[in-house]
Amino acid sequence: QVQLVETGGGLVQTGGSLRLSCAASPNINDFYKIGWYRQSAGNQRELVAEIPPSGGTKYGDFVKGRFTILLNSVQNIMYLQMNNLQHEDTSVYYCNARVLDRAYRYIDYWGQGTQVTVSS
Repeated sequence: QVQLVETGGGLVQTGGSLRLSCAASPNINDFYKIGWYRQSAGNQRELVAEIPPSGGTKYGDFVKGRFTILLNSVQNIMYLQMNNLQHEDTSVYYCNARVLDRAYRYIDYWGQGTQVTVSS
Protein backbone atom coordinates (compact mmCIF):
# COMPACT_ATOMS: atom_id res chain seq x y z
CA GLN A 1 0.00 0.00 0.00
CA VAL A 2 1.37 3.38 -0.99
CA GLN A 3 1.71 5.92 1.80
CA LEU A 4 2.72 9.55 1.44
CA VAL A 5 3.38 11.83 4.42
CA GLU A 6 4.09 15.52 3.93
CA THR A 7 5.87 17.73 6.43
CA GLY A 8 7.46 21.16 6.39
CA GLY A 9 4.53 23.51 5.92
CA GLY A 10 4.05 26.59 8.05
CA LEU A 11 3.86 30.35 8.17
CA VAL A 12 6.46 32.42 6.34
CA GLN A 13 6.77 36.06 5.33
CA THR A 14 6.69 37.25 1.74
CA GLY A 15 10.03 36.55 0.10
CA GLY A 16 10.86 33.76 2.53
CA SER A 17 11.59 30.09 1.91
CA LEU A 18 10.22 26.74 2.96
CA ARG A 19 11.19 23.18 2.23
CA LEU A 20 8.47 20.57 2.07
CA SER A 21 9.19 16.88 2.46
CA CYS A 22 7.21 13.87 1.34
CA ALA A 23 8.15 10.53 2.88
CA ALA A 24 6.99 7.80 0.54
CA SER A 25 6.55 4.07 0.92
CA PRO A 26 7.07 1.35 -0.02
CA ASN A 27 9.57 2.27 -2.77
CA ILE A 28 9.63 5.61 -4.51
CA ASN A 29 11.49 4.11 -7.46
CA ASP A 30 8.44 1.97 -8.28
CA PHE A 31 6.16 4.95 -8.85
CA TYR A 32 5.21 5.83 -12.41
CA LYS A 33 5.62 9.49 -11.51
CA ILE A 34 5.69 11.62 -8.38
CA GLY A 35 5.09 15.28 -7.72
CA TRP A 36 3.57 18.14 -5.76
CA TYR A 37 0.17 19.76 -6.20
CA ARG A 38 -1.55 22.53 -4.32
CA GLN A 39 -5.10 23.62 -3.68
CA SER A 40 -6.36 26.82 -2.11
CA ALA A 41 -9.90 27.60 -1.02
CA GLY A 42 -12.27 27.90 -3.94
CA ASN A 43 -9.71 26.78 -6.50
CA GLN A 44 -8.94 23.55 -8.30
CA ARG A 45 -5.94 21.49 -7.40
CA GLU A 46 -3.03 22.48 -9.62
CA LEU A 47 0.35 21.05 -10.49
CA VAL A 48 3.31 22.62 -8.72
CA ALA A 49 6.11 20.31 -9.81
CA GLU A 50 6.58 16.72 -10.85
CA ILE A 51 9.12 14.20 -12.00
CA PRO A 52 7.56 12.54 -15.06
CA PRO A 53 8.33 8.98 -16.15
CA SER A 54 10.49 10.30 -18.98
CA GLY A 55 12.80 11.93 -16.45
CA GLY A 56 13.61 15.56 -15.90
CA THR A 57 11.20 17.88 -14.14
CA LYS A 58 8.02 19.77 -14.93
CA TYR A 59 6.76 22.90 -13.15
CA GLY A 60 3.58 24.91 -13.09
CA ASP A 61 3.79 28.18 -15.02
CA PHE A 62 3.48 30.20 -11.84
CA VAL A 63 6.68 28.73 -10.38
CA LYS A 64 8.94 30.87 -12.59
CA GLY A 65 12.17 29.39 -11.27
CA ARG A 66 11.33 29.86 -7.59
CA PHE A 67 10.73 26.20 -6.66
CA THR A 68 12.83 23.09 -7.07
CA ILE A 69 11.66 19.49 -6.82
CA LEU A 70 14.26 17.10 -5.46
CA LEU A 71 14.27 13.35 -5.04
CA ASN A 72 16.25 11.17 -2.64
CA SER A 73 15.52 7.74 -4.04
CA VAL A 74 17.65 6.02 -1.42
CA GLN A 75 15.70 7.43 1.53
CA ASN A 76 12.38 7.49 -0.37
CA ILE A 77 11.88 11.20 0.23
CA MET A 78 10.79 13.88 -2.20
CA TYR A 79 11.35 17.55 -1.46
CA LEU A 80 9.98 20.83 -2.69
CA GLN A 81 12.31 23.74 -2.06
CA MET A 82 10.31 26.95 -2.30
CA ASN A 83 12.05 30.31 -2.46
CA ASN A 84 10.78 33.87 -2.82
CA LEU A 85 7.34 32.85 -1.60
CA GLN A 86 4.47 35.18 -2.35
CA HIS A 87 1.07 35.61 -0.75
CA GLU A 88 -0.58 33.85 -3.69
CA ASP A 89 1.45 30.73 -2.87
CA THR A 90 -0.67 30.30 0.24
CA SER A 91 -2.30 26.91 -0.16
CA VAL A 92 -2.42 23.31 1.01
CA TYR A 93 0.37 21.39 -0.69
CA TYR A 94 -0.08 17.72 -1.51
CA CYS A 95 2.33 14.99 -2.41
CA ASN A 96 1.14 12.81 -5.28
CA ALA A 97 2.31 9.45 -6.59
CA ARG A 98 0.94 7.67 -9.63
CA VAL A 99 1.28 3.92 -9.70
CA LEU A 100 0.65 1.39 -12.46
CA ASP A 101 -1.18 -1.53 -10.86
CA ARG A 102 -1.16 -5.19 -11.87
CA ALA A 103 -4.17 -4.61 -14.14
CA TYR A 104 -2.20 -1.88 -15.93
CA ARG A 105 -4.36 0.88 -14.51
CA TYR A 106 -2.96 4.16 -13.25
CA ILE A 107 -3.87 4.92 -9.65
CA ASP A 108 -3.17 8.23 -7.94
CA TYR A 109 -2.26 8.37 -4.27
CA TRP A 110 -2.27 11.55 -2.18
CA GLY A 111 -0.78 12.61 1.08
CA GLN A 112 -2.82 14.37 3.75
CA GLY A 113 -1.52 17.79 2.73
CA THR A 114 0.50 20.43 4.50
CA GLN A 115 -0.57 24.05 4.88
CA VAL A 116 1.70 26.82 3.59
CA THR A 117 0.75 30.36 4.57
CA VAL A 118 2.62 33.36 3.25
CA SER A 119 1.97 36.59 5.11
CA SER A 120 1.98 39.77 3.05
